[in-house]
Amino acid sequence: MGMQAERRWSAWVNGSEYAGTGGRLFDVEEPAVGRTLAQVVKLNEEDVGYAVGVASGAFEDGRWANVSATARGKALLKLAQRIRDSARNLAELETRQVGKPISDAYDEVMTAADCFEFYAGAANKVHGHTIPVSAPGLDYTLRVPVGVVALIVPWNFPFLITAWKVAPALAMGNSVIVKPASLTPITALILGPLAQAAGVPDGVFNVITGPGREVGEALVKDPRVDKIAFTGETSTGSRILQLAAADIKRVSLELGGKSPTIVFADVDVDRVAQLTVQSAYANGGQDCCARSRVLVHESIAEEYQESLVEHARRLKIGDPLDPDVQMGPLVSAAHRQRIQAFIRDGVAEGAQLVLDPQTIDLPEAGHYLGPAVFVKPPDDARIVREEIFGPVTTVQTFRTEDEAIRLANATDYGLSGSVFSRDLGQALRVAHRVRSGTMSVNSIKSVHLESPFGGFKKSGLGRELGVEALDLYTEVKNVFVGLD
Repeated sequence: MGMQAERRWSAWVNGSEYAGTGGRLFDVEEPAVGRTLAQVVKLNEEDVGYAVGVASGAFEDGRWANVSATARGKALLKLAQRIRDSARNLAELETRQVGKPISDAYDEVMTAADCFEFYAGAANKVHGHTIPVSAPGLDYTLRVPVGVVALIVPWNFPFLITAWKVAPALAMGNSVIVKPASLTPITALILGPLAQAAGVPDGVFNVITGPGREVGEALVKDPRVDKIAFTGETSTGSRILQLAAADIKRVSLELGGKSPTIVFADVDVDRVAQLTVQSAYANGGQDCCARSRVLVHESIAEEYQESLVEHARRLKIGDPLDPDVQMGPLVSAAHRQRIQAFIRDGVAEGAQLVLDPQTIDLPEAGHYLGPAVFVKPPDDARIVREEIFGPVTTVQTFRTEDEAIRLANATDYGLSGSVFSRDLGQALRVAHRVRSGTMSVNSIKSVHLESPFGGFKKSGLGRELGVEALDLYTEVKNVFVGLD
């Protein structure tokens, strides 16, 4: 495929482009230049009902659900290869719609292909059980698809997180409707024809576009939708739970984070500071796993802070299509203004801004913002408690292991985190006591395709990735065969 961004995009329903009934469009912006990248069809409630009907019909007639798991796996394997074949085009479009560095976008597209490959292999390895019961007979369980699943995807990793949800849902035989974020819908739309070419039947994989308040809510409310998987902001997740309650829909949520990096006194300070910059400012800090809250032992705090600021200043910020750039623009002007308001609040609350983003040279066009570092913030400051979702890091100090754990857990979130210490016993004690769904020891890696990912507290419900994700997209059915 060549570049296709500067065009009008339709939704993808029932194996073909779908322009909807309202004749409306919305603009998708290129954040690096602040100009319109493409126009996309804005669907309405009637269109959502049509798409759900298509997916429901595809599920009911068994065109995918009744296909053997082995055959489904082979189709997903073909889809993985088609993604790899289109990787450069997909990565460029991802970069242009999100603003993320092209090297990151390419890695994410290739990881999305790996994700389809992983679940292609898992499709025929989900087993039921035989159970010895007291009555004379044979009792066994089946893992059956949930039905029509609505997959609502955020703007920060649009193609990758689409793959996280679509791959296990299709592997288990469900019909799928993807609702991408309106800021970044293009790469999800490309997945439609790729899935069709790989052998996924028409109507089984659909992508609908439009605003969350109209299209997303209509999708969540439709009684024919059996399950919702949402990644995004916590208050939206709460709203989805409320709407889903009416029909007792199955819901899984991957929500916000305020993840800590806990640094003990025995570490290589400069190395850990360098890793902190990678984890806090990757994707412009627009990452629910961003380690934006640093807790450092007071004996090394000054050395660590100096190193952190030095490494943050060295970040190469600029055109995200430049392969050497490490940080591109933020996703929109409105989002940049939100981050700037957090920075102003941090100063007003008494935190020391030791790296002011206004001192960083940035491109004139586009929605760029340099990295910020705060030290000595009050424990109850907004910048410490709330998810900023931008290139802002706070540094607090601790004296004891117990104090570090208390500070780490002093948040409504529990998604991710890291602990750095040469004392492995100490590191593991802390990793076990921090209330978080994912913890890394002497590493900043949170996410592995093979491992479950998800959060405690307000960070969500359920686990994506790994074999655990298959539980989200199946129901357990028990069958008893009497022998008397």
